[in-house]
Amino acid sequence: MGKGLPKRSENYSEWYNEIVKRAGLAENSPVRGCMVIKPYGFAIWEKMQRALDDMFKATGHENAYFPLFVPRSFLEKEEEHAEGFAKECAVVTHYRLKADPDGKGLMVDPNAKLEEELIIRPTSETVIWNAYKNWIQSWRDLPILINQWANVVRWEMRTRLFLRTAEFLWQEGHTAHATEPEAIEETEKILGLYADFAENWMAMPVIQGLKTPSERFAGAVETYCIEALMQDGRALQAGTSHFLGQNFAKVFDVKFVNKENQLEYAWATSWGVSTRLMGALIMAHSDDNGLVLPPKLAPIQVVIVPIYKSEEDLAKISETVEGIVADLRNAGISVKYDDSDNQRSGWKFAEYELKGVPIRLGIGMRDVENGTIEVARRDTLTKTSVPIEGVIETVNVMLEQIQQAIYQKALRFREENTFSVDNWDDFTRQIEKGGFVMAHWDGTADTEEKIKNETKATIRCIPLVSADEAGKCVFSGKDSARRVVFARAY
Repeated sequence: MGKGLPKRSENYSEWYNEIVKRAGLAENSPVRGCMVIKPYGFAIWEKMQRALDDMFKATGHENAYFPLFVPRSFLEKEEEHAEGFAKECAVVTHYRLKADPDGKGLMVDPNAKLEEELIIRPTSETVIWNAYKNWIQSWRDLPILINQWANVVRWEMRTRLFLRTAEFLWQEGHTAHATEPEAIEETEKILGLYADFAENWMAMPVIQGLKTPSERFAGAVETYCIEALMQDGRALQAGTSHFLGQNFAKVFDVKFVNKENQLEYAWATSWGVSTRLMGALIMAHSDDNGLVLPPKLAPIQVVIVPIYKSEEDLAKISETVEGIVADLRNAGISVKYDDSDNQRSGWKFAEYELKGVPIRLGIGMRDVENGTIEVARRDTLTKTSVPIEGVIETVNVMLEQIQQAIYQKALRFREENTFSVDNWDDFTRQIEKGGFVMAHWDGTADTEEKIKNETKATIRCIPLVSADEAGKCVFSGKDSARRVVFARAY
């Protein structure tokens, strides 16, 4: 239960870890840096998947699946891509084990060495573009709009459940286009789709922007991103969409005959979000009592807890609740009636509060006799009594109110923790306090690196929507055309 949870203000990191564990979302596995996603956590991820998958399909994308293993030679073909991922790769060198002749279990069979090492995919651009070479001959074959739901491995030294793990779940889109404008349009369309999902499903406001050259995806021409602010004042990159130009088409020789009957290379995009969104969901909304979930992503939107002293009372309450459950389900609301007898009602109240169930209905014999039911909101921790006959309408309206209220609360927090600064002293002072810091930057990688080294703050993005405002770089004093978003980040 939520009792004894560390407070956010005292130990944010421990508070986060305890919510993940106590709410039954995930736990560490025996494999270092990997996690077990438990049923309740996976149910939230499934709702995220379902919503995103519907969005992808509504915009013409199809799902496919590509191999887990990537030949080393594939990864080497795009030089910048290879360099960007080389230090994170898990490598398969042998294909067989054998009994240890010393009787100490199993050992790698030295005679089973692979001719070419296989990389467990850190991302799938290379293996997918190798396939596209056989799929694309003419402009009539384009666009190809493919998405893959998969797992990937990026070896991490410092891990944290959901936020940074060696293996994680994600979706990765990979599209091929006949023209540069079409590919750029696709990249920006997906960015907008991610922002829509973050704000309207996760109730998490985001800033859409471009990454600086040093922060781009390895092998991309441009990287677009959405950035969110967590309650501890740190930023979290919640999704990225990459315009890859013709880089991967060239290294995998993916050419097509265009409408003018000329051979040219295809234009590419890739984009993805991962189970990191689970971490964002927790840190954007939850409180010292536990998880707070937006209704659209809650596995259980309404829980009904009976309050009774005898089996006879429970039977009468259950008879009343049966109709409420049926009506809620008919209204498309996910509901659980917890009439288990292994815990008291007070314990259940605290447990579902910890798990972030948006609405709790409590009903006892007095409620049955009076024709009323208690309705409790998780986000505000407020309670009210309403007539049973109107409870479905009340719940419907309240779920919408909770979704909006959670978003507005997160938006207010971001607005109150976004600061414009114009000199180095103010910049360093504010970075130390946290939040989004809007400051001028002279556009050079050298200045960007020096700011990072001195403050541990990075340029989260160059906002797509902002009023251009000339000024002076806070570090170098050189001319700057606009402000960018700085923050310390996860």
